[in-house]
Amino acid sequence: MFLAAGTDRYRAGVDESHRVEDGGSGRMNAFTLYRRMAGASIKAQLRYPGTFALQLVGNFVTTLLSFFGIWSLFHRFGSIAGWDIGAVAVLYGLVNVSFSVAETLGRGFDVFGSEYVKTGSFDRLLLRPRSTLVLLLGHELRLRPIGRFLQGAFVLGAGFWLSPHVSWNTVWLLPWAVAGGAVMFLGILIGQAALCFITVEGLEVVNVLTYGGMEAGQYPITMFARWLRRFLTWALPLSAVCYYPTLAMLNHPDPLGMPLWFGLLSPAMGFIFLALMVLWWRRGVAGYVSSGS
Repeated sequence: MFLAAGTDRYRAGVDESHRVEDGGSGRMNAFTLYRRMAGASIKAQLRYPGTFALQLVGNFVTTLLSFFGIWSLFHRFGSIAGWDIGAVAVLYGLVNVSFSVAETLGRGFDVFGSEYVKTGSFDRLLLRPRSTLVLLLGHELRLRPIGRFLQGAFVLGAGFWLSPHVSWNTVWLLPWAVAGGAVMFLGILIGQAALCFITVEGLEVVNVLTYGGMEAGQYPITMFARWLRRFLTWALPLSAVCYYPTLAMLNHPDPLGMPLWFGLLSPAMGFIFLALMVLWWRRGVAGYVSSGS
């Protein structure tokens, strides 16, 4: 009873402070809250601009070096299974741009187990009159993945320039595919956080879906076994948000027989995957009974 009364007084105080800050317009909406949290995170990371610049350049260079391994293969053999360096560069760049966006937004879910569940800080988060998803999204807006984003965008542009069969009528598909890939990777991070309601040990296995998925998405799925191709299309829709849109943009026929128009719609599967992970997250929050002391 006392805890409930204290919670009510806390929420009343928060509501009153929001009225004062917003000029009497009522409680701060979720977008305004996220914008302020993201702004505070950006200011903190830019407090030491020299360090930030070094991290940005280092992230750009290290991720770009990984592409040279792929480039060396095509420089030696010319093409592999009907794919040239331009087509693979588009696929590589699309995956890295999408992952960098998710990595920038989803830091709070990535550290949820160690910084919230193990320490009991999630109990305090539940007292705040806002969605836990919004609060965790605002945990930290990481700027370091900008290096990966720029590297991916550079390789993506080079891939379009090197590909002789680019279908410019479908290049509009690029932002749609990036959005689908970003929300899919963000969904993986939310699913990883939801798994912390069951266990906080051994979560490194989820890296198979995040970093492992990013690595797998840099190559045509035709090189994988049949069961893995199905998993990466219908369970974890990695190829749906990257591989098939790339085929559509490059007017590249699918050796597996999937029509090119599928790539125009398939990024939507990333949003469906995110919705499923959000439902799983909410179910986990509903069953959370505190970490104790």
